[in-house]
Amino acid sequence: MDRAKIWLVKARKKRLEQGHPWVFRDEIDRMEGEAAPGALVDVVNHLGRYLATGYWNPKSQITVRIVSYSPLEEMDADFFRSRLRQCAAHRRRFVPDADCRLVYGEADFLPGLVVDRFDQVLVVQLLTLGMEARREALLEALVDVFAPRGIYERSDVSVRALEGLEERTGVLYGDCPSIVEITENGLKLEVDIVGGQKTGYFFDQRENRAAIGPLMTGWGERSGIRLLPATEAMAAGAAITDTAGGLIPVNANGKAVTFPYWDGATVLECFAHTGSFTLHACKYGAKKVTCLDVSEHAIETAKRNVARNGFSDRVEFVVDDAFAYLRAQVKGVDERKQRAAGGTDTSKKLESAGRTWDVVILDPPAFAKTKGAVQGASRGYKDINLQGLKLVNEGGYLVTASCSYHMKPELFLDAIHEAAQDAGKLLRLVEWRAAGKDHPQLLGVSEGHYLKFAIFEVRSK
Repeated sequence: MDRAKIWLVKARKKRLEQGHPWVFRDEIDRMEGEAAPGALVDVVNHLGRYLATGYWNPKSQITVRIVSYSPLEEMDADFFRSRLRQCAAHRRRFVPDADCRLVYGEADFLPGLVVDRFDQVLVVQLLTLGMEARREALLEALVDVFAPRGIYERSDVSVRALEGLEERTGVLYGDCPSIVEITENGLKLEVDIVGGQKTGYFFDQRENRAAIGPLMTGWGERSGIRLLPATEAMAAGAAITDTAGGLIPVNANGKAVTFPYWDGATVLECFAHTGSFTLHACKYGAKKVTCLDVSEHAIETAKRNVARNGFSDRVEFVVDDAFAYLRAQVKGVDERKQRAAGGTDTSKKLESAGRTWDVVILDPPAFAKTKGAVQGASRGYKDINLQGLKLVNEGGYLVTASCSYHMKPELFLDAIHEAAQDAGKLLRLVEWRAAGKDHPQLLGVSEGHYLKFAIFEVRSK
């Protein structure tokens, strides 16, 4: 096979040998032979030793993206079928839901390709010239391996411009309804594959959403509710009509508690998007959830998702900027404290609500989309977590996340720690997580380690 070769410079970091799938422009010494942009090339070191095969794009800073570490004839339909079957096998083993991310680019050895499955519809993103050039072979393989009802393209992402490509969207195959219902952890959600963010939904937090389960119950005792045997509860004066036995929840006044979620947490979800954390909070027993997002469209979708799962009686919806809403609540808390201490005129009406919650969830969009934005992002993460911490009831929990790749884990934790110091809080880390199992990570490829998710217990100093 007479194929063009990319010779790498001698003075470079041995990233490719260590499993990194990218070759940058400044790592290349020369090309031997000719290849059209998007075509496969063999990559050799400065001594001419074969290292890998990838597709190349001279317009991109990431000039070669590796697809094989052994000689490869072509990225044809058979190649894609083989790789896609491997992707499917991984998801069958590790992901209980059929709705999930099926292909995660480089981590699935298919750089430049993202595929999400929503019910019977696949949503694809072709991010690079190498994948764009093989869309027909890829489409054939997707149909053969997954047998979808339809395939919809959401290549409306700015990174395509770096590859010299225009953004594209539209139906590629079959029937693609714009709204699709999916199942996640036993919950039903609607996904807008045409107008939703990215491919329509964020699967990467699936396991993290389930991780809030233990936080949702165990709060009744704080409000004076005790579990008593039926006979003891009646002796205490509780009005009970069912004396079949068992334990009866009784409040501080001796009355039986009939609300089924009396032991549940009060929860605030900020940046709720379509309410995925809200749904999980309700599923796991939350008493009352405040679901907040700045987008009225997102909140309308969240309302439908909540109703779809029968949780409407436990959820209130707020359309507001999260920063402004949190600050207003903090202001109200401060006013109440001042009033309790006798420092203000009690005849005046409180300007702000001043609510607090047992669990506050912060899942904002990326604050740092470039390396140069990290400093400002650090301030943003500190600020949002500072306000959130001030609204967590004593001994409650802060659930906080960052999806900014450039915000490294240590920087994210530093921002939270500084926020805790300013808020006068002690934080105990309960859980530290990343993206879910349908978003695998290649060791040594830091670019895939973008999502950081933490659960903290919050105590006052």
